[in-house]
Amino acid sequence: MAEHSQVLSHDQVTGQAPGSIPPRQTITTSTGSVLTVKNGSPQRWQPRFTRRLWVSDLVTLIWVVYGTQIFWFGTGNAALSLALDGRFSAISYWFASAIIVLVWWWVLSLSDSRSYRVIGTGSTEYIRVIDSSIRLFGVIAIVAFLFQIDIARGYLLISLPLGICMLVLVRWLWRHWLFAKRYNGQYMSRVLLVGSEPSVAQIASELQRNPRAGYRVVGACVPSGRVADTIPGTGVPVMGNVDGVERAVAATRADTVAVTSADELPPDKVKQISWSLEAGKQHLVLAPSLVDIAGPRIHIRPVSGLPLIHVETPRFSLGQRLLKRSFDLVAATGIAILISPILLIVAIAVSWTSVGPILYKSERIGMKGEPFRMLKFRSMRVGADKELKALLEAQGTSEKPLFKVKDDPRITPVGRFIRKYSLDELPQIFNVIGGSMSLVGPRPQIAAEVALYSEAAKRRLLTRPGITGLWQVSGRSALDWDAAVRLDLYYVENWTLAGDIAILFKTARAVIAPGETAH
Repeated sequence: MAEHSQVLSHDQVTGQAPGSIPPRQTITTSTGSVLTVKNGSPQRWQPRFTRRLWVSDLVTLIWVVYGTQIFWFGTGNAALSLALDGRFSAISYWFASAIIVLVWWWVLSLSDSRSYRVIGTGSTEYIRVIDSSIRLFGVIAIVAFLFQIDIARGYLLISLPLGICMLVLVRWLWRHWLFAKRYNGQYMSRVLLVGSEPSVAQIASELQRNPRAGYRVVGACVPSGRVADTIPGTGVPVMGNVDGVERAVAATRADTVAVTSADELPPDKVKQISWSLEAGKQHLVLAPSLVDIAGPRIHIRPVSGLPLIHVETPRFSLGQRLLKRSFDLVAATGIAILISPILLIVAIAVSWTSVGPILYKSERIGMKGEPFRMLKFRSMRVGADKELKALLEAQGTSEKPLFKVKDDPRITPVGRFIRKYSLDELPQIFNVIGGSMSLVGPRPQIAAEVALYSEAAKRRLLTRPGITGLWQVSGRSALDWDAAVRLDLYYVENWTLAGDIAILFKTARAVIAPGETAH
């Protein structure tokens, strides 16, 4: 039993001579991508990154507020009037802009929009930037009314939306800079997983699959405590059993301890672990095995001292359905007007280069299993449907719901181009206006594919099918059927309007640079 209390040292983990530290370490993720990790003493990257956000936010606000002032008033010494003790005083807009910049910058700090807990992942960072900015300008409007401050409305109406857009854009650029660093193993939290082997393996696989989340698993403590062994399927070294967490933290130089399951831990062990961590530099995370569930559905409600996690049942309320349909109708109408020249050009190209109709009408299965006619620009030769079965059997995919023919010989030269850039899908904007489809949702499939659905996959039919969806911006044709279903079910069960907008922006980027996964 003595081996169960043993903990690996850092030198044992790396396989180096005592006291030596390898300059780099190569880790292969569960998706097959390789990360080259720079080793050494853990870097406190959060304060440095936060300071960069301070500077970039300040520069952005100065550029926006003073730029708006110069655009609205010119470079002269314009002034606003302020009522004090029954008299009116003039305050230069140069001074007023400085006050707005500093207060706006300070409010972004008060809302914790630069907290390491929200930067680099999720939408919380952007929401806090937008929310705090809107609240600030609401307060400015109230103060201007109460104190009879004659401030130019145009000055405020330009500064607010432009400031929000530029702040979000700069944060987005910083986030992608951070992603690039994390793919090289930098700017990541070093995580020690504690719990049962199955739960540790699941959490480790998810974190390794997504290095952009910023967590690098450096070890695990499991009940068996098989020192010098690894967690199957992950390559994560076992550092000892659950009683040796404190020594494992020191050996791995972890700055985060993630408890994946508490059943194997002795009573009060979680509290003991939290007390042993260095305040402000090391953190404790409880990582229950809840996957594919978005934050809005998860609520923590303390009951009798127990932090109970409530997971709300996924459902589309009447308000959500109305909001989604209204957004689809307004956005699709606007998009149809904008892309009308492209529709005309593609229609001419299809009609001049091959014999047959311009549009191809395919029967697909929509919401609640109802069939509808989906519109596409014809990208194949006439009679291509009759050849599909033989082609699928030839490549051995006739029994899979995600029918894809590689190097399809039925596609015309123009069809290959418009399919690569998704131009063949553009007429579906009229399906959206008509109500049979949505801008964003699971892709519609033919009846033969739907007949192969599992019970879980049938939940894709709970919402209108979309022109684009979560799996299209997460790998497109490179994903297998199981991965596509997993992404579609995540979308259906965790829908938000903000998520739809994000997917549309990612779709535009994927269309412009489709890569090798589009065919």
